[in-house]
Amino acid sequence: MLKIIDRYILRKFLGTFVFSITLILLIFIVFDIKDKVSSFVNKKIPIQEIITDYYLMFIPYFGNFFSPLFTFISVIFFTSKMAHRTEFVAIYSSGASFRRTLRPYVIGATLIAGTSLLLNHFILPKATKVKIAFEDKWINNNYNSSENNIHRKIGPNTILYLESYDNKKNVATRVSLEKMVNQKQVYFLQAESMQWDSLKSLWLLKNGYERKITEQEFLDTLENTKPLFRQRNDFFSEKALNIDFKPSDMWRYESKIEVMPYFELKEYIIKEKLKGSNQIEFFEVELYRRTSFPFATFVLTIIGVSIASRKVRGGVGLQIALGLLLSCVYIMLMYIFNTIATTGFAPPLLAVWIPNIVFSMVALYFYKTAQQ
Repeated sequence: MLKIIDRYILRKFLGTFVFSITLILLIFIVFDIKDKVSSFVNKKIPIQEIITDYYLMFIPYFGNFFSPLFTFISVIFFTSKMAHRTEFVAIYSSGASFRRTLRPYVIGATLIAGTSLLLNHFILPKATKVKIAFEDKWINNNYNSSENNIHRKIGPNTILYLESYDNKKNVATRVSLEKMVNQKQVYFLQAESMQWDSLKSLWLLKNGYERKITEQEFLDTLENTKPLFRQRNDFFSEKALNIDFKPSDMWRYESKIEVMPYFELKEYIIKEKLKGSNQIEFFEVELYRRTSFPFATFVLTIIGVSIASRKVRGGVGLQIALGLLLSCVYIMLMYIFNTIATTGFAPPLLAVWIPNIVFSMVALYFYKTAQQ
């Protein structure tokens, strides 16, 4: 008996979720086509590229983005209809508890959250890379960096300065590189320009000089003072330079963050920490968000069942309105604490998980209320 009910609820759950998420994606696609159709036609973008490189990448991204919200709405919608048809009265009369009734909901939430987790960490980064490449090529007019006076910390004691950078040609102008040890400069390099050599995976510098500063290995016997410093200047017209800085480091943050799969992103964070980067929080927030976001599916599912499994005055509309309100509050908290994490006011792991912690307490309250 209960297994039949489990299949019935699970089928309702997943069927309503797939229908609602498909409907909202179709609406988004229609509005997106309306906004971009003139660009597609004027720029003569091949239809195959529009479909395969843009919309096929568009669908999983936004489908995953809205999955917790529409999981919640789906649960509220079909569960409240079951409650108004007194189906839960029959289920409870058969001896099933509210806790037991949650089983098919948890199974459905696990399937949705597991898919979202897989998408976030491994599939969406690759899809997003294709989508961003399409947008940069056709819509953003071959995006070029507009940064000037660029400073990058490429090692614990090494600072790279670029007056400007062209990411179409991978060329930087007015380049300088400085190394410090114990707050003293030990190396300095300056060049008019540097260009990336993709075959050798290094930079080619033109028209510059480098200065090396070293200590003498013995004391000045006449003055009996501490070791003196010697400096050596070498001028060059062309020089190969291999440093921990690549053209990908000049991509937009969204291009760098969103296109890295799980293991690549973890490795990048470790690398940036060793370099002493001050942008680590952005990457840590992205890493933790990819896991915390699917977890919200469980929390919102329990809240949805607890709210909608009772027959109340006001009907389905009131329960859906309450569900939407709670969803909006959750999304607002998520963005607020993500911003707090990126500004360094709170540890990224804690800040990213705070909305789930808060709503887990809300879910526990509704769960206990529903049992009564």
